[in-house]
Amino acid sequence: MEKSFNPRKFEEKWYKFWKEKGYFKAKPDSGKPRFSMVIPPPNVTGTLHMGHALVFTLYDIVARWKRMKGYDTLWLPGTDHAGIATQVVVEREIAKEGLQREDLGREKFLKRVWEWVEKSRKIINHQLERLGASVDWSRYKFTLSEELSRAVKKAFVTLYNEGYIYRDYYLVNWCPRCHTALSDLEVDYKKVKGKLYYIEYPFKEGEGAITVATTRPETMLGDTAVAVHPQDKRYKNLIGKTLILPIVGREIPIIMDEAVDPEFGTGAVKITPAHDPDDFQIGRRHGLEVVVVIDDLGKMTEKAGKDFRGLDRNEARKTVIGRLKKLGLLKKIEDYEHSVGHCQRCGTVIEPHLSWQWFMKTDEISKLAIKAVKDETTRFIPENWKNFYLEWMRNIHDWCISRQLWWGHRIPAWYCKDCKGVTISEEKPKKCVHCGSTNIVQDEDVLDTWFSSALWPFSTMGWPDDTKNLESYYPTDLLITGFDIIFFWVARMMMMGLHFIGKVPFHEVFINGLIRDENGKKMSKMAGNVIDPLEMINKYGTDALRFTLAIQTVPGMDVSFSESRMAGYKAFANKIWNASRFVIMNLNEKNYKMDETKLTPFDRWILTRTSQVAEETNKSLSQYKFYEAAERLYHFVWHEFCDWFIEISKLEMKKDGENTKAVLVNVLERTLRLLHPFMPFITEELWQKLPHSGESITISPYPEGREWNWKEVMEDVSLFMEAVSKIRKIRSENIINPKSKIRVRISFNHPFLAQHSEEISSLTRAETIEFGSIFKEGFRDVLKQGEISVTIGEKLELEVERKRIEREISKLEEEVNKLEKRLSMKGFRQKAPEDVVKSAEIGLKEAKEKRGKLKKYLSSLK
Repeated sequence: MEKSFNPRKFEEKWYKFWKEKGYFKAKPDSGKPRFSMVIPPPNVTGTLHMGHALVFTLYDIVARWKRMKGYDTLWLPGTDHAGIATQVVVEREIAKEGLQREDLGREKFLKRVWEWVEKSRKIINHQLERLGASVDWSRYKFTLSEELSRAVKKAFVTLYNEGYIYRDYYLVNWCPRCHTALSDLEVDYKKVKGKLYYIEYPFKEGEGAITVATTRPETMLGDTAVAVHPQDKRYKNLIGKTLILPIVGREIPIIMDEAVDPEFGTGAVKITPAHDPDDFQIGRRHGLEVVVVIDDLGKMTEKAGKDFRGLDRNEARKTVIGRLKKLGLLKKIEDYEHSVGHCQRCGTVIEPHLSWQWFMKTDEISKLAIKAVKDETTRFIPENWKNFYLEWMRNIHDWCISRQLWWGHRIPAWYCKDCKGVTISEEKPKKCVHCGSTNIVQDEDVLDTWFSSALWPFSTMGWPDDTKNLESYYPTDLLITGFDIIFFWVARMMMMGLHFIGKVPFHEVFINGLIRDENGKKMSKMAGNVIDPLEMINKYGTDALRFTLAIQTVPGMDVSFSESRMAGYKAFANKIWNASRFVIMNLNEKNYKMDETKLTPFDRWILTRTSQVAEETNKSLSQYKFYEAAERLYHFVWHEFCDWFIEISKLEMKKDGENTKAVLVNVLERTLRLLHPFMPFITEELWQKLPHSGESITISPYPEGREWNWKEVMEDVSLFMEAVSKIRKIRSENIINPKSKIRVRISFNHPFLAQHSEEISSLTRAETIEFGSIFKEGFRDVLKQGEISVTIGEKLELEVERKRIEREISKLEEEVNKLEKRLSMKGFRQKAPEDVVKSAEIGLKEAKEKRGKLKKYLSSLK
């Protein structure tokens, strides 16, 4: 067996073995209880990031655990076509060639996107394999495949025929860079330090003017009214009067509307129905004219006037301000911080834009999705996300489902050029259903990516057909996802699943935290703190990465990721390897079946602890307390099995030790099974080297924790461990030479400790162990049942030890003097970096403490 742990030598081998054996394939006719999950499909925009590594690790822990618990487990894989995100990525790629998508045309551009998708899918699937994801590859799905496209068309047509989908000329969020509408959820609002411009609008009759405040003076060219609040006494006598719109010269009325905030600016606001969502609603209520002055490219239209036509919206702002100053109508400009919407994908400032779009009504369809979470048919973990979900669902707006893109599910709507009618069909129609004309063209737009994603839990199971998969694995049992897509995805899957299937898409939703760097900052390319999971895997191994992520997954908290933690959990993997190597190297050809009549108290103790840990780990995993299960296994392996039982077993093996070897094998074999969902590769490699039953640890039963229970020995062994620990603590704190023999006295008589005093001596290098009294001089500590005291062994060459301690004290005196001198130097504390000063202060404190202990120890040697 290899001396050192080298994961690269076996990770690929074992994943290939599992895959070829078909261990991950769900079998609905197996007769086993069922457990199913669908993967949150990663976007085919590139590669997986650390956030994916976290989510897929948690999924895989559950999948492997359930599979070992005897469930027919389905974890269905796939990828998302990610409309706008993928299109933006490919547009950037062709831009390197000096091309835009319009240069290629729709068909050639889509060919380039498909080429990108194929490369990206291969990379993502390879990364999933490197992570050890035990997905059922035979059921792999892609949201833009022919199979899922059929489901999307069926859903759209059904919802349209039921009256839930409609088309309207409406004001939407528009990205001038991506040239598409965006839903409210696809807009990031950022605080921007802007300006508030106060502009005078002259009355048509008589002298004077009304002053309005705006952050966007360029849109005034499309104003069709000025509005005030009905209860605002300042303007009570002006309602109904007519104003002259500056620069343009258009006559516009002063109207009253309760939507106006009297505290904003002067309390009088300009109304531009074509370029502000609130103004759009006010315009509809008052029947105002709609004047579009900014087009879909963010440039001024002809209706803005010949002096502004073709100008970029930002240039137009400067020109408008200049003109107002010349006219003497710009009263003042103030600094003003406000929220401005930006495209989530490219960062461009969004433009409210009037256009024909497709919408889905959600007020009615959301009711069942609200009820299902209220009555916990679907349960959120942690529970606080339940109210987060419900609050948004109760205030849900109609969903703009059309996007002005080329990549995506093209909307199954055809327009008749003769009668202007619209034909909605799952298949391409031969003629207009209204007039019979063949002069029809398909809608150029595509559906929002999240429309197809909303169908994912059941479209992947074969819907709209009644399939065995749908019957067997829907509803799914668990969804693991981030809080940032509760509205984008979770809520919409709930609505669609309940509407089309009549059942919730999943019974439990576990919300994981975000991955942050070790300083708590969100990872981003701009911040330069992104960590590539594959780099970590190549450096530390997959098992170390998975364990690092799992042990930090505390419900309701983000994960602070650092390489130092990775190194720590690689050390844990190395500890498992070395412990297993010790056990395996001591095996022979004998049958390692334990003889329970020959078990020592320490054997019974470790077997009982193994059962307890198994029971506790199962409980933690059933509650998705990944961190708790991981921490428990870590401490059991490192601090109980390795630090205690293996060391005690070495003493037993100096005698007969064959039964102890059997105990070692049984405990290690079960421990590897307990660890397998977290660390699949190292556990398979080691399990195969041990005596075992079955083909693979992956399909071996997960330990239940009901097998061994010798509670009567637990208290005695606990006291034994406490005594050994206290003796070791006295040695360490008082800097007693590790090679020195010591004498130990325990203040009370205890049969178990007396019976195992030889083991205490071996583990602590004690020359003698005595009971019933303590040394008058020496080092003392407290046990639960009394005191323990330690003194130097009689055979110790005291003079040699004294000289050693004196040399150590002399070195420390020099270190103390050096640090005191540095800290007292003029200007050191003020000029030196904070971490340097702090390091010197800590070093001085530690040197003084160590010097004090050594002096105390030296005095005990006289």
